[in-house]
Amino acid sequence: MTTAPAPSWIRDAICWQVYPLGFCGAPRVREDLGGEGYGGADGENVVHRLPRLQGWLDHLVSLGANVLLLNPVFDSVSHGYDTLEHRRLDPRLGDEADFDALVEACRSRGIRVVLDGVFNHVSDRHPVARRALAAGPGTADGDRIRWAGSSPYGFEGNADLLEIDLADAVIQDRVVEIMSRWLERGADGWRLDAMYAAGVEAWAPILDRVRAAHPEAWILGEVIHGDYPAFADASGADSITQYELWKAIWSGLSDGNLFELAHALGRHQEFLDATGGAHPQTFVGNHDTTRIASQLADGRDLAAAFALLALLPGIPTVYAGDEFGATGVKEERAGGDDAIRPWFPGSPDEVVTAAASADSAPGGPDHLTLLKTEAAKRILEVHQRLFSLRRREPWLATAAVRVDESTLENTWAQIVLTPREGADGDDGAEPAPLTLVLNLGEEGRPAPGEVLETVSGADMLDGVGPDAPGEVPPHGIVVVR
Repeated sequence: MTTAPAPSWIRDAICWQVYPLGFCGAPRVREDLGGEGYGGADGENVVHRLPRLQGWLDHLVSLGANVLLLNPVFDSVSHGYDTLEHRRLDPRLGDEADFDALVEACRSRGIRVVLDGVFNHVSDRHPVARRALAAGPGTADGDRIRWAGSSPYGFEGNADLLEIDLADAVIQDRVVEIMSRWLERGADGWRLDAMYAAGVEAWAPILDRVRAAHPEAWILGEVIHGDYPAFADASGADSITQYELWKAIWSGLSDGNLFELAHALGRHQEFLDATGGAHPQTFVGNHDTTRIASQLADGRDLAAAFALLALLPGIPTVYAGDEFGATGVKEERAGGDDAIRPWFPGSPDEVVTAAASADSAPGGPDHLTLLKTEAAKRILEVHQRLFSLRRREPWLATAAVRVDESTLENTWAQIVLTPREGADGDDGAEPAPLTLVLNLGEEGRPAPGEVLETVSGADMLDGVGPDAPGEVPPHGIVVVR
């Protein structure tokens, strides 16, 4: 395939990620799947929940974000990853008019919309799966899905999630058609779920065709392990989920082992320098992971996690609720994701009240829980300050990152961020490097330079007040130049 350049707009992208079925309060399981039609006629059983997101778009902008990254919105049985029809919105969320209205509301605010493409597997009730099961392996219809001998191949052991053969020519035509349909309807890109499963050989011809027609579409691939840049380059994806860095952030902070984080940042720089690695998606939590506020042993160290998310090179993504200190633990069981995919109120002004009430519709998603309700506004304000700094220093998106090994300790790290050649500052001059200093210790220490921003974990959580000027607070951070 011919490698297409990444769309220009992703260089300045900051994402706010939402799991709509939970966020909007949809029932966990469809209630209209008894018949052969599984959803009835178009328009039947539709509940217009998607408009709830419009009440949050100004909040997205106030964070400094400009991309709405949506987890599954298409017709499905339960959690959205068991798709029934990619051409139709899930009736628990609404219809195409609701999608159009959301896109228009985003456009009016300069927000891009990215969809979650679950093409690797479908529900066993999907028409393609039903025909394949009826026909069996070794037949034209049967070979649209993957088989393990005479048994259909269930994604990660789930018998109700049948893996599609993405190398099949008919399937590839269908995926190209679906991706193009929604891009033409107003989407700006796709997150490709479980992209690692089918591999680059299956995805490369699909993305080659999609990008030929939609060169400004952002393609984000979910890949857990391996050589991220090589996968992106060979498949045609623009970005890959940076799970290595995610793991090092939460475990390095929780264990008081910044040597682990330093190693991961070295790897991050190697990825950035490699062909295909220039635009990784960075995050401290998502719809598949324990919330960062539940992951860390000491909540004060959220200050460091948020600073790393906001300032490291890549495409940072805030998982909705983390900016208020939302909690939730992922469990390896049926329904084990429910706690990290809760219901949200109609506007950000109602978050504290909603969390305190513990209200949730019967059969619907879990209620929202917060680390400390009284700290929610301060945690939000920290996000806004840090992403404001990111916006004022746009070169950070492509900066070179290096840990000062001479000062590195288990609980202290100085992370040097240097502009790439050709980067411009606000005044047109070449900007000077910044250093993000992390202090996980119990004592404040002198800042090694002119302080541009300070976050005290204790002040963020408990409102104890700022530390002395020119000091790196205990369990806090400073940014210096």
